Amino acid sequence: MTTELTILALAGLLQAIQFALMAVPANLELGVGKTASPRDPERMGGKTILEQLSTKTGRLARAMNNHFEALILFTLAVVVVELSGQNSNFTATCAIIYLVARIAYVPAYYFGLSPWRSYIWFAGFFATVLMLFAALL
Repeated sequence: MTTELTILALAGLLQAIQFALMAVPANLELGVGKTASPRDPERMGGKTILEQLSTKTGRLARAMNNHFEALILFTLAVVVVELSGQNSNFTATCAIIYLVARIAYVPAYYFGLSPWRSYIWFAGFFATVLMLFAALL
C-alpha cells in the first residue's frame, strides 16, 4: 500500500477516535435519551445537541465535524494521486503533514489555542491542496 493510502486509512481511524472522544462525554453530559433520540426540537428543549454540550465537549464535537469536512478533500486528493499514478515523495510528505496537522488540531481546539489552531488547520489544508496540484503537474 502506498504512503498516501496508508495515511488515508489512519485518517479514517483518527475520525473514529475523534468520534469516541466526543461521544463519551456527550452521552455523560446529556444522557442517552437525548443523544440517541431523533433530536426533534421539542425533545431538545429548543436547542441543538451542540448548544447543550459543555465548552470542551463542544470543542471536541466541532473538531470532529471539521475533520469530516477536511477528510473529504483529503480523500479526493489521495484518490486523484493514486488513480493518476502521480505518487511521489512529495505527495507522501504532504499526506503525512495532513495527518500530523489533523492530530495536532484536536488538542489545539480542545484547549482553545488561538490562533495556533487555525495555523495547524491551514497546514493540513495547504498540504492537501498541494497534493492536488502535484497530481495535475
